[in-house]
Amino acid sequence: MTAPGLPMAVPARGLPPRVRIHEVGARDGLQNEKATVPTEVKAEFVHRLAAAGLTTIEATSFVHPKWVPQLADAERLFPLLGDIAGVDLPVLVPNDRGLDRALALGARRVAVFASATESFAKANLNRTVDGALAMFEPVVARAKAAQDARERVHVRGYLSMCFGDPWEGPVPVAQVVRVCKALLDMGCDELSLGDTIGVATPGHVLALLAALDEQGVPADRIGVHFHDTYGQALANTLAALQHGVTTVDASAGGLGGCPYAKSATGNLATEDLVWMLHGLGIETGVDLGRLTDTSVWMATQLGRPSPSRTVRALSHKES
Repeated sequence: MTAPGLPMAVPARGLPPRVRIHEVGARDGLQNEKATVPTEVKAEFVHRLAAAGLTTIEATSFVHPKWVPQLADAERLFPLLGDIAGVDLPVLVPNDRGLDRALALGARRVAVFASATESFAKANLNRTVDGALAMFEPVVARAKAAQDARERVHVRGYLSMCFGDPWEGPVPVAQVVRVCKALLDMGCDELSLGDTIGVATPGHVLALLAALDEQGVPADRIGVHFHDTYGQALANTLAALQHGVTTVDASAGGLGGCPYAKSATGNLATEDLVWMLHGLGIETGVDLGRLTDTSVWMATQLGRPSPSRTVRALSHKES
């Protein structure tokens, strides 16, 4: 019998038995808030997410405070998180200085962020696509060199505008594949394919994943990051799972967007993702009730309701 607030599990063929959720709410979600969230609230948010069973929680960003003032407290926040057993706490680093700050605090999972299009590279990084890659290459090399015998440094490469760009329109698959290959060749351990403005559709997702596969990029080195602008995030996620992808980015309560792409709406809500995955019989390790409670709590801190349909449905049932 299905417990209250949980979907009935009906497995489908051709899907992975388990999916790792890369939770981005504490970083990608909160960086897009107009108001600055107190450091202690951010720390409690991360601890609540961990208590709900999430094992990869992107904690903060070491971008210069001038560009992302909402995350200017990275040095204060990271030590408050401590060493949460069984939980990885990746952080975003834009350059050598950001990497230095992160490593000094003991970060062992870092991420760089590139663009598949020239327009967004200029808007977000003030560089060309190749110029940004040239900037990241020594950062990735230094991160890998910083590892020791006890614990290696894991590097994730974010790639924005993989499906469409607000200035350039649809993005050719081959263009995306080229930048993906460059990020892997410089030493990134995994890629996160970003549908930054939410225009992807399942066929487009499968076409890109197939093209990457043809170029020797396996599904186990790929994560997907969908925005729900046109209501396609879950459909796109299912397509990626059918291809063999097992890492999916999501944001608790559907927090976030993109400050450099005004047409970008919120990230795929973690609760909506978990509802679908559990309904498919796919393990996540996440307690949906505790996660929903966490997003309701954060929505109260922000002074507005969560956009997640699952959060609204489950919290309404309990009220």
